[in-house]
Amino acid sequence: MVVSMMIRTVSERGQISIPAAARRKLGIKPKSKVRVEIGENEITIKPVKSILEVAGIFHEYAKGKTTDWDTILEETMKAVVEEIMDEA
Repeated sequence: MVVSMMIRTVSERGQISIPAAARRKLGIKPKSKVRVEIGENEITIKPVKSILEVAGIFHEYAKGKTTDWDTILEETMKAVVEEIMDEA
């Protein structure tokens, strides 16, 4: 589903700029990573969250259980699988 569309001009070096409003909406800041997906006749650019941005997810799943990283990771993976199975 397309929410908004913008026409941009490709520079001599093959670059485009992402408008400020789009960057703000998607949380793209200087040094942010983006994923470029190439389809049949399209290119899609998506922001990539850093591990620091999603670290709170791990803490939430293992809340109060342990501070051991391996256990936190294991508990998180179990919880995510359960959520996915519930949605199916």
